[in-house]
Amino acid sequence: MSQFFQIHPENPQVRLIKQAAQVVRAGGVIAYPTDCGYSLGCHLGDKAAMDRIKSIRRLDDKHNFTLVCRDLSEISTYARFDNHLYRLLKNNTPGPYTFIFHATSVVPRRLMHPKRKTIGIRIPDNRIVSALLDELAEPLMSVSLILPNETEPMTDPYDIRDTLEHALDLVIDGGFCGLEPTTVVMMDSDKVDVVRVGAGDPAPFM
Repeated sequence: MSQFFQIHPENPQVRLIKQAAQVVRAGGVIAYPTDCGYSLGCHLGDKAAMDRIKSIRRLDDKHNFTLVCRDLSEISTYARFDNHLYRLLKNNTPGPYTFIFHATSVVPRRLMHPKRKTIGIRIPDNRIVSALLDELAEPLMSVSLILPNETEPMTDPYDIRDTLEHALDLVIDGGFCGLEPTTVVMMDSDKVDVVRVGAGDPAPFM
């Protein structure tokens, strides 16, 4: 049965953030709030935890996983981009976007799209996530918490606990955090494409 932490969305309690990071480091799967609904996350190097997330979401090997990062300098470790794309990122992060980049060699192959060798990147505008990432000092491997046969992320932590308490190690209650999924942008040095319009304004990438 999962633990349930109520963490303040504006002033996250340091003790609970440290405990949540310990759960991740120990191979746990967590549900946590972002600026676009709740997501599932685990340690980026933990294959067993990733497989549990794939089972919860019923994902196949073609799914593009996302690394939730602290800042632009961390992104540069995992994604390839030029100065033009860097400026776009700087002007639009943190925020409700998922960016798809060509992955660097640091990214585990199992996290990449098998054919395109791409990886999703997020910098959410959420203080709980920021605090957790600071404590971890590395990205979270993540996917939106969208249950099979549903189209929108889960938004109520109590519903998440009731539905998935036996599949998760921790649910972080950070309150309501939006209904819309992220806007997804393919970031290629030759072309920038808006793949899905969601909560983020697509205009800067048109």
